[in-house]
Amino acid sequence: MTSVRQDEPVRPTTRDEVAAAGSELIGGPIGRRALLGTSWLTPVRIIALVTIGMFALGMVQKLPCYNTGWFFGATSQYTHACYSDIPHLYAGRGFADGLIPYFDRLPGEMNYLEYPVLTGAFMEVASWMTPHSGLIQYREQVYWLVNAGMLLVCAAVIVVCVTRTHRRRPWDGLLVALAPAFALTATINWDLLAVALTAAGMLVWSRSRPLAAGVLIGLATAAKLYPVLLLGPLLMLCWRSGAWRAYGKTVAGAVVAWLVVNVPVMIAHDSSGFHIREGWTKFYTFSQERPIDFGSVWLLISQRTGNFLADVNTYAMLLMILGCGAIALLTLYAPRRPRFAQLAFLVVAVFVLTNKVYSPQYVLWLIPLAVLARPRWRDFLIWQACEVMYFLGIWMYLAYTGNGDKHQGLPLEGYQLVIVVHLLGTLYLCAVVVRDILMPERDVIRRDGDDDPSGGVLDGAPDVFVLGQAYREPRHAGHFEGAPEVRWGSVRE
Repeated sequence: MTSVRQDEPVRPTTRDEVAAAGSELIGGPIGRRALLGTSWLTPVRIIALVTIGMFALGMVQKLPCYNTGWFFGATSQYTHACYSDIPHLYAGRGFADGLIPYFDRLPGEMNYLEYPVLTGAFMEVASWMTPHSGLIQYREQVYWLVNAGMLLVCAAVIVVCVTRTHRRRPWDGLLVALAPAFALTATINWDLLAVALTAAGMLVWSRSRPLAAGVLIGLATAAKLYPVLLLGPLLMLCWRSGAWRAYGKTVAGAVVAWLVVNVPVMIAHDSSGFHIREGWTKFYTFSQERPIDFGSVWLLISQRTGNFLADVNTYAMLLMILGCGAIALLTLYAPRRPRFAQLAFLVVAVFVLTNKVYSPQYVLWLIPLAVLARPRWRDFLIWQACEVMYFLGIWMYLAYTGNGDKHQGLPLEGYQLVIVVHLLGTLYLCAVVVRDILMPERDVIRRDGDDDPSGGVLDGAPDVFVLGQAYREPRHAGHFEGAPEVRWGSVRE
């Protein structure tokens, strides 16, 4: 195994056989000059440029829909796999008519915007930069372009944050930039906003700034629900290391940031006094009431058994609780304290796997976490291949069901197969992450001499509470030196 100096960045082309083979397409492994940043093309700048290029390719892939598919062809947006929610919701959620999200009631079945407040604000800002007159088709095209430009900024933030989180592994960010599912799904919806805030939160946590990390996680939760799940892994890691003060700051920052964004929209006042605004609750009631939908394991079970699964909310919640409980036990039993990114990936993956719906863009939640948790090109690309198959499969299935008697596309059995492929691909990546936790010597991050570069105050800290036999020889104890150890509930001085 090639040795790496502690002050030298890790070169993936010398540590990863797939990265080394792929580098031959651009002239071979990267040299020390580019690696050490002595030229203008530093890793961060190269990866940002690659991200912009891949994002542009993703926009080109949507070109058939941009021209006609979103407006005149009900199924052509599926046969070309270029569907996007953005142009449809411009008119469908009242932005074209100047309605204010959460305050103005919408005509039709969806009476209020069904997105969290910060995402609604993002959508509203984009509508301000869209012409307020002209053909609706033209305005929807402009609205999609404006949103694409704003989402490109989010994509750049994501790759910069991932690149900088593991100081000695900047080139891992290239996995995010080149991820095919990232380019294909980036402009389907507004998920990149929450992903960017989450990535920024993990970056500042890695710099031992728990309060700022909490604020960013709170803002991310105000844009999408899943980022709040990261507080669970942090709870278990801080419990094991005794870093309660840091955890308290993180939770406080998250709660305050979420409240600052939500309270002005949440609270309404009229002659009867203060009450919770109906428009604000729509996201939460919609998430609770929506039926089983595309891509979920529950849809697969329902279709194969003919059972409607009326209690699916209960089943999904129970599975989520069991999964989180297993992750908590894994954290406390692991021979060495897991890395934050590993647990963050696992808990979000459990949420994705047990949810009632799996929209194609949900893969964006996992990509940065997967890169930080398991920066191995082979495993990442296997998982990405599964996600691309699902991306194509769902659109071909919708083309099949929406094309009348022609039935051009993927039949039900084929769609069920791509759901299984998606589930197995995600489970495979979860399995290798769990293996790295149980066998730390297999973890590529720790094989290079690091402890937890995404862990911030946890990096190198000793354990104070574990279950079973655990690693107790940290490289450096930092400000936790001298803390008592707790084992099986008893304190050992």
